[in-house]
Amino acid sequence: HVQLVESGGGSVQAGGSLRLSCKASGDTVSIDCMAWFRQAPGKGREGVAGIYIKGGGTYYGHSVNGRFTISQDNVKNTVYLQMDSLKPEDTAMYYCAAGSGWWLLLDKYWGQGTQVTVS
Repeated sequence: HVQLVESGGGSVQAGGSLRLSCKASGDTVSIDCMAWFRQAPGKGREGVAGIYIKGGGTYYGHSVNGRFTISQDNVKNTVYLQMDSLKPEDTAMYYCAAGSGWWLLLDKYWGQGTQVTVS
């Protein structure tokens, strides 16, 4: 089993930046991909960004491409989401996910979520 703990959410004005962290623990050798998803009130879940642990390949959702950057620290088993040029429409609960396969389809392990509010 893998445990995921997110941190770094908060409130920020439009145009500002935040960095989210997701620390994985437990059976981390069993996962090959980690990703960030978000869900705003009344909306469906949206894939934000994904990263492959071994190869380092990264993928982004259309609405955040060019503004957000996903990265990893393999020593700390932590994935980061640097969010720049934030917009009010980025307001959502952000969740970290981990597993194997295509990043948009990850659903095996989830964190508890961290709220991001952009005004």
